[in-house]
Amino acid sequence: MELPERSGERPRTGSAVPHVQLSQTAPAELIDSLRRWMTVSLPGTVIRPSEISEPGSLAFFLDGRVPAAGVLLPPRRDAEFAHVHVDGSLHLALSPDDQRELLAKGWGERHPLYSPEINVVMLYGPRSEAELAVAKVVVLASLAYATGSPAGLAEVEPG
Repeated sequence: MELPERSGERPRTGSAVPHVQLSQTAPAELIDSLRRWMTVSLPGTVIRPSEISEPGSLAFFLDGRVPAAGVLLPPRRDAEFAHVHVDGSLHLALSPDDQRELLAKGWGERHPLYSPEINVVMLYGPRSEAELAVAKVVVLASLAYATGSPAGLAEVEPG
């Protein structure tokens, strides 16, 4: 499945660390729904505080597996593949192809510290149920990238 174009203008975001979404933030009920879905729908993951994000972020780590991906989130770059901020936006690691798709369709942006060693992109927080469905697809693509599954944005379907 290809991502649709995101409607409207891009939200304002911080230009430095912490990199957060400053406008068009997700409604609380959608943030709660996304967090609940992620806690039950990402097999082989462990949830604990982020090693890099702001307090209150919910982070997802590979459960003792060696990642297949080249680079996940810092500081270790081999365990945390995604986290949800309190504003509903996410930082996650994606394959280069999926990053291009995400950026081209207006769903997110690169982290201000992005580099080959800091493979982090922001997915903007969902503003509607339709955008929540897109967020689920992107999160599953991040897990697929981290675990070496062949599914990327073109092949995943949210549960």
